[in-house]
Amino acid sequence: MLTESQFREGFQCLAQFGLTFDAWVYHPQLAEVAALAAEFPQTTIVLNHFGSPILGGPNAARTSEVFAEWRKAMSSLAAHDNIQVKLGALPVRHSEKSHGTKAQPLSSEEIAAAWRPFFEVCVEQFGTRRCMFESNFPVQKRWCSYAVLWNACKRLAAGASADEKSALFSGTAIRAYRLPTG
Repeated sequence: MLTESQFREGFQCLAQFGLTFDAWVYHPQLAEVAALAAEFPQTTIVLNHFGSPILGGPNAARTSEVFAEWRKAMSSLAAHDNIQVKLGALPVRHSEKSHGTKAQPLSSEEIAAAWRPFFEVCVEQFGTRRCMFESNFPVQKRWCSYAVLWNACKRLAAGASADEKSALFSGTAIRAYRLPTG
């Protein structure tokens, strides 16, 4: 859809109105986002959900290959200053379930550990001034609580400076969406 002429015709109006475009695509589509960013450098594009690497289904046995593909695509995206990245909503699954019992909710430690490799790539490629934490509630509540999610984000940002934390938790979103600050 991002390559269709009618879509691009409408997309060109976003910059003149100072609007931001949120892109939720899967990692095989990241090159289309890069092409869009290159053609419309005045339009802010926010990439949702870490760029949605497809880690399940037919890719479940290809985790390291998918991570490498995703990382390469994210590196290409980072070359476009008009792209920001939302860090969140990357599905995390328990590695094993007990038969006949419901899986326990995920802890903030489990989420942070699962997200850390993706978080580190995004911060390395885009910097904290182009990354922001996100929640995907209410959808995400099926595998963790709102408080657990934000505690996971705090764990991921634990080694960041005060300025970096400010960017991750609010500053990048304020700039990307042109929100009032007070």
